[in-house]
Amino acid sequence: MKLLVRNLSRSTTEQEIRTLFSTHGYVTKCDLVLDQATGKSKGFAFVEMPTEREAKAAISALHETRIANNRIRVKIAQ
Repeated sequence: MKLLVRNLSRSTTEQEIRTLFSTHGYVTKCDLVLDQATGKSKGFAFVEMPTEREAKAAISALHETRIANNRIRVKIAQ
């Protein structure tokens, strides 16, 4: 199941996101979206988890939590 993580701090790394989500299940893929011109984070990422149960657990636990002074939003990617 693919999740969209928004409102990330520009300093948050892909490894930090992977670690955060892996506490709620196995992370098969994590893609932090970067600006091609600057190479800096655009403030959102996609995380893939193999089961719906793990993905929903991550959404329940992480949606609206504060990470690096930002309140992140987590939802199922469209």
